[in-house]
Amino acid sequence: MSNSNAEPTASARLYIPSLSPLYGRLHVGAETLLRVVAGGLLITHGLPKILDPFGAAGMVESIGFYPGAFWSPLLSVSEFAGGVCLMLGLFTRFAALVTTVILLVTVYFHGVLQEQGVFGAEKSILWAAITLFFVVRGANRHSLDHLIGRQI
Repeated sequence: MSNSNAEPTASARLYIPSLSPLYGRLHVGAETLLRVVAGGLLITHGLPKILDPFGAAGMVESIGFYPGAFWSPLLSVSEFAGGVCLMLGLFTRFAALVTTVILLVTVYFHGVLQEQGVFGAEKSILWAAITLFFVVRGANRHSLDHLIGRQI
Protein backbone atom coordinates (compact mmCIF):
# COMPACT_ATOMS: atom_id res chain seq x y z
CA MET A 1 0.00 0.00 0.00
CA SER A 2 1.47 3.34 -1.07
CA ASN A 3 1.43 6.42 1.17
CA SER A 4 0.71 9.44 -1.03
CA ASN A 5 1.78 11.77 1.80
CA ALA A 6 5.23 10.22 2.09
CA GLU A 7 8.19 12.53 1.75
CA PRO A 8 10.32 12.19 -1.35
CA THR A 9 13.39 10.13 -0.68
CA ALA A 10 16.90 10.16 -2.07
CA SER A 11 15.79 7.29 -4.31
CA ALA A 12 13.04 9.38 -5.94
CA ARG A 13 13.56 9.35 -9.68
CA LEU A 14 14.83 12.55 -11.26
CA TYR A 15 13.34 13.92 -14.45
CA ILE A 16 16.90 14.36 -15.69
CA PRO A 17 18.87 11.52 -14.06
CA SER A 18 22.19 12.77 -15.38
CA LEU A 19 21.91 15.71 -12.93
CA SER A 20 22.12 13.40 -9.91
CA PRO A 21 25.93 13.68 -9.51
CA LEU A 22 25.74 17.47 -9.70
CA TYR A 23 23.02 17.62 -7.05
CA GLY A 24 25.03 15.27 -4.87
CA ARG A 25 28.12 17.48 -5.08
CA LEU A 26 26.23 20.74 -4.44
CA HIS A 27 23.92 19.60 -1.62
CA VAL A 28 26.22 20.29 1.35
CA GLY A 29 27.62 23.46 -0.19
CA ALA A 30 24.15 24.90 -0.82
CA GLU A 31 23.11 24.14 2.75
CA THR A 32 26.30 25.76 4.06
CA LEU A 33 25.73 28.80 1.86
CA LEU A 34 22.18 29.18 3.20
CA ARG A 35 23.45 29.01 6.82
CA VAL A 36 26.31 31.46 6.22
CA VAL A 37 24.13 33.96 4.34
CA ALA A 38 21.38 33.75 6.96
CA GLY A 39 23.91 34.27 9.74
CA GLY A 40 25.57 37.14 7.92
CA LEU A 41 22.30 38.93 7.33
CA LEU A 42 21.28 38.45 10.97
CA ILE A 43 24.64 40.00 11.97
CA THR A 44 23.97 42.94 9.67
CA HIS A 45 20.48 43.35 11.09
CA GLY A 46 21.68 42.98 14.69
CA LEU A 47 24.75 45.25 14.47
CA PRO A 48 22.89 48.54 15.00
CA LYS A 49 21.15 46.99 18.00
CA ILE A 50 24.48 45.88 19.50
CA LEU A 51 25.86 49.40 19.05
CA ASP A 52 22.82 50.79 20.89
CA PRO A 53 21.53 47.91 23.04
CA PHE A 54 18.83 49.98 24.76
CA GLY A 55 17.67 51.60 21.52
CA ALA A 56 14.86 49.11 20.97
CA ALA A 57 13.47 49.42 24.52
CA GLY A 58 10.42 51.41 23.42
CA MET A 59 9.74 49.06 20.53
CA VAL A 60 9.89 45.89 22.65
CA GLU A 61 7.66 47.48 25.29
CA SER A 62 5.17 48.47 22.57
CA ILE A 63 4.67 44.78 21.78
CA GLY A 64 4.35 43.79 25.43
CA PHE A 65 7.86 42.91 26.57
CA TYR A 66 8.46 44.74 29.86
CA PRO A 67 10.84 46.08 30.98
CA GLY A 68 12.35 47.25 27.73
CA ALA A 69 15.68 47.85 29.50
CA PHE A 70 15.91 44.05 29.95
CA TRP A 71 14.44 42.85 26.65
CA SER A 72 16.16 45.31 24.32
CA PRO A 73 19.75 44.23 25.17
CA LEU A 74 18.62 40.60 25.13
CA LEU A 75 17.20 41.10 21.65
CA SER A 76 20.41 42.85 20.57
CA VAL A 77 22.72 40.10 21.78
CA SER A 78 20.44 37.30 20.57
CA GLU A 79 20.15 38.69 17.05
CA PHE A 80 23.83 39.57 16.64
CA ALA A 81 25.36 36.58 18.44
CA GLY A 82 22.79 34.25 16.89
CA GLY A 83 23.91 35.46 13.48
CA VAL A 84 27.59 34.96 14.34
CA CYS A 85 26.92 31.44 15.62
CA LEU A 86 24.83 30.53 12.58
CA MET A 87 27.45 31.88 10.22
CA LEU A 88 30.20 29.87 11.93
CA GLY A 89 28.07 26.81 12.53
CA LEU A 90 28.71 27.04 16.28
CA PHE A 91 25.93 25.97 18.67
CA THR A 92 23.91 25.97 15.46
CA ARG A 93 20.67 24.48 16.75
CA PHE A 94 20.55 26.73 19.81
CA ALA A 95 21.37 29.86 17.79
CA ALA A 96 18.75 28.92 15.21
CA LEU A 97 16.16 28.29 17.94
CA VAL A 98 16.77 31.68 19.55
CA THR A 99 16.56 33.50 16.24
CA THR A 100 13.46 31.52 15.24
CA VAL A 101 11.70 32.68 18.40
CA ILE A 102 12.68 36.30 17.67
CA LEU A 103 11.44 35.96 14.11
CA LEU A 104 8.13 34.47 15.20
CA VAL A 105 7.66 37.51 17.44
CA THR A 106 8.27 39.72 14.40
CA VAL A 107 5.66 37.70 12.50
CA TYR A 108 3.19 38.50 15.29
CA PHE A 109 4.31 42.14 15.37
CA HIS A 110 3.92 42.77 11.65
CA GLY A 111 1.07 40.39 10.91
CA VAL A 112 -1.15 41.02 13.92
CA LEU A 113 -0.18 44.13 15.88
CA GLN A 114 0.55 46.23 12.83
CA GLU A 115 -2.37 44.57 11.01
CA GLN A 116 -0.23 43.96 7.93
CA GLY A 117 -1.33 40.33 7.59
CA VAL A 118 0.71 37.72 5.80
CA PHE A 119 2.07 40.23 3.28
CA GLY A 120 3.51 42.41 6.02
CA ALA A 121 5.00 39.41 7.81
CA GLU A 122 6.17 37.46 4.77
CA LYS A 123 9.89 38.23 5.20
CA SER A 124 9.75 37.23 8.84
CA ILE A 125 7.88 34.04 7.93
CA LEU A 126 10.54 33.18 5.35
CA TRP A 127 13.35 33.94 7.80
CA ALA A 128 11.66 31.86 10.51
CA ALA A 129 11.39 28.94 8.08
CA ILE A 130 15.10 29.22 7.26
CA THR A 131 16.19 29.33 10.90
CA LEU A 132 13.75 26.54 11.80
CA PHE A 133 15.43 24.40 9.15
CA PHE A 134 18.70 24.73 11.09
CA VAL A 135 16.98 24.02 14.42
CA VAL A 136 15.95 20.67 12.96
CA ARG A 137 18.96 19.98 10.75
CA GLY A 138 21.82 21.39 12.81
CA ALA A 139 25.13 22.12 11.16
CA ASN A 140 26.82 20.07 8.48
CA ARG A 141 30.47 19.18 7.99
CA HIS A 142 31.35 22.78 7.10
CA SER A 143 30.89 24.10 10.63
CA LEU A 144 32.61 24.57 13.95
CA ASP A 145 30.10 22.17 15.48
CA HIS A 146 31.45 19.48 13.17
CA LEU A 147 35.06 20.44 13.88
CA ILE A 148 34.41 20.23 17.63
CA GLY A 149 32.48 17.02 17.17
CA ARG A 150 29.42 18.07 19.16
CA GLN A 151 25.98 19.51 18.50
CA ILE A 152 23.13 20.47 20.75
